[in-house]
Amino acid sequence: MADYFDLMRWFAVTAESASLASAARKLGLSPATVSRGLTELETRLGAKLVERTTRSLALTEQGRLFQEDARRILVEIEAAEEALSARQKAPAGRLAISAPSLLGRAWLAPLLPEFLATYPRISVDLLLLDRPVRLVEEGLDAALVVGRLESSGLIARKLGDIRMIVCAAPSYLAARGVPETPEDLAHHECLIFADAGAAPEWRFKTGGGERTTIVPPARLTSNALDVVVAAAVQGRGLVRAPLWQVAADLAAGRLVSVLENYERPPAPLHIVFTKTRAGLPKLRAFVDFIFAGRRF
Repeated sequence: MADYFDLMRWFAVTAESASLASAARKLGLSPATVSRGLTELETRLGAKLVERTTRSLALTEQGRLFQEDARRILVEIEAAEEALSARQKAPAGRLAISAPSLLGRAWLAPLLPEFLATYPRISVDLLLLDRPVRLVEEGLDAALVVGRLESSGLIARKLGDIRMIVCAAPSYLAARGVPETPEDLAHHECLIFADAGAAPEWRFKTGGGERTTIVPPARLTSNALDVVVAAAVQGRGLVRAPLWQVAADLAAGRLVSVLENYERPPAPLHIVFTKTRAGLPKLRAFVDFIFAGRRF
């Protein structure tokens, strides 16, 4: 009688291959052995997982549901084994990370060359996605998440808070004046970062703590943040950007922050990962590295 986890692995490979013969080749077993294993698994579960034909097979509804659970369980087991065997080893292996597009391009990506140089045995897959991700199902080791975290059972480490500020070059403010309230923006030239089709809105809080939304007059709109920031540095108008994007320009005096009393509360930034991945040397190395490189 085969081990239960072996049977689960045979089923997962067979489900992905959609063929007993193909699955048997991948597993290094005979088709008859794999077929008997599937029958044994169905007997243990008390459910029919596959419909067999002479040339192929198809998953039943129960089979499709079990395939999702089996894949997740097998990935977790593999990660636990990897963490146990690698705990005393140097960081190495493939590291899969996801991040929101803007944050990933403008903040995380510039850190990666140094990370790769520091850890030559680690390779990185960076996936830029503006949607929630499922770490296990999508084969990810960790994800950067902006905003409030939902209860998920994941380990989360806070990297910092992301402030959105309005700023402009001293030359622009000297010529056009400093806006005192969000409503004053109607009389200014604004440089808007927005994706195609997105409403060019800037959100603020009022003196009473309520939220208010302003549609600023756009002199320049782009879906590339560095484009509008560069225009602001050249004195072409006011820009609203994450602090980490303009911190160097503020420190050098090329930009000046305005409307600070109307800033909305900052959004927290976390890196999240599963408990089974937490002990992997490659992930620990990455988390420690980006903590050292954060500038929020």
